[in-house]
Amino acid sequence: MIRKAQECDASPLAAISIEVWLDTYLREGVSPHFAEYVLLEFTAQNFRDAIGDSAKAIWVSENAAGIDGFVTVCSSATPPLADCSPLEIATLYVRPRQQSGGRGAALLQCALEHCRDLGGESVWLTVNARNSRAIGFYLKHGFNKIGTTQFRIGDQAYENNVMNIDVRRPVAT
Repeated sequence: MIRKAQECDASPLAAISIEVWLDTYLREGVSPHFAEYVLLEFTAQNFRDAIGDSAKAIWVSENAAGIDGFVTVCSSATPPLADCSPLEIATLYVRPRQQSGGRGAALLQCALEHCRDLGGESVWLTVNARNSRAIGFYLKHGFNKIGTTQFRIGDQAYENNVMNIDVRRPVAT
C-alpha cells in the first residue's frame, strides 16, 4: 500500500534512510566522516520537518510489518542545471530486501503523478554516478541523463548524474 507520510512515520523514514544509504554507498566499512553525515542528516526531526513542509510531498510504501520504502518530491528545489525545473525527486529509497517487489516503480509513479498534478512538465533527480543499479532503474522508467553535478559531504565531492523525465507522458513499467 502506498500512502502519504504522516508525522508518526518520521522515525521509520530515518531508519530506512540510514539502512539504504549505508547499504548503497558504504560497502567496505563506516568511517567517522560518513557516520557523522548519516547521523546528522537522517533524523526523525528532519523527517518531521519535511513532512510539515508545504514544498515537499512524501509517500511511503507500507506492508503488514511497516514501512519498506518512500519517495520525496520537492516542488521548490534549486536546479543543478539550467535545463531543470524546480520539481525534484529528492529521495527514492526502498529497503534492500524489498527492492525487487515493484515498490520502487509504484513510488516513482506516485511521484510523477504528483508532478503532473502540480502542472509540471518535467522533474529531475540526482543519482550517484557509480550507482549503476539505480541508474538502470531510472533509465528503464524513461529518465535521461542530462548532465552531472557534485554531491558534497564536508570538503569531499562525489559525482552525481542529473537525470530528468517529461512527466506529461506515462512512465514505463
